[in-house]
Amino acid sequence: MMKPYRKTKPLHRLPLALLLCGTGISQALAAGIPGKFDYYVLALSWSPSFCASEGRAKKSPQCSSTRPYAFVLHGLWPQFEKGWPKDCATPRKPWVPSKLIATMLDIMPARGLVIHQYKKHGTCSGLDPESYFKAARATFKTIKIPARYLHPQKPVLVSPREIENDFLKTNHSLTPDMISISCGRNKRLREVRICFSKGLELRPCGVNETQAKLCRLDKIVMPPVRGR
Repeated sequence: MMKPYRKTKPLHRLPLALLLCGTGISQALAAGIPGKFDYYVLALSWSPSFCASEGRAKKSPQCSSTRPYAFVLHGLWPQFEKGWPKDCATPRKPWVPSKLIATMLDIMPARGLVIHQYKKHGTCSGLDPESYFKAARATFKTIKIPARYLHPQKPVLVSPREIENDFLKTNHSLTPDMISISCGRNKRLREVRICFSKGLELRPCGVNETQAKLCRLDKIVMPPVRGR
């Protein structure tokens, strides 16, 4: 059973400027109240793109491991129909137990990623860490990855629409308004985003996932999966 956080940040601790905003106060409160959101985004990250980037990727376990990571769970993100909450105030420190972290490493291959996702996004779900990651795994398991993306040995040059269509053909409950494709300035696939209701059912996305906002390129590259 998923256990919600019940306490929220009291009004007297909000900045005075927010208290004087009139009708804007409800939006200000909603931006930081655990459990106050409209839907979830399941973000499936293409691990080879992350590992091909510079900086922190070089030291990440998912890039130094011999395990062949393809699509991994980036996170499960609470969203508003427009905009999203993050780093929500919770009644206790957002601490993720080591045993729980270990159970997620098969689909979220870095301890730092697991911890960061709960602090930034899980705190806004209204769920404790165990329940949040249970929900994240459930949505991850709902989506079947198209066969051509399970372990490509060579770079794949593909359009965002083609990736979307492959997911639609493989997941018959998906419709075009439930999925979007994100790419980076390096012209690589960043992630596939799929929308779920608060009850973890597939649903149409909000304006945050408008395709034109996430990737306008005609063709993007999917670097090959590392290892065998």
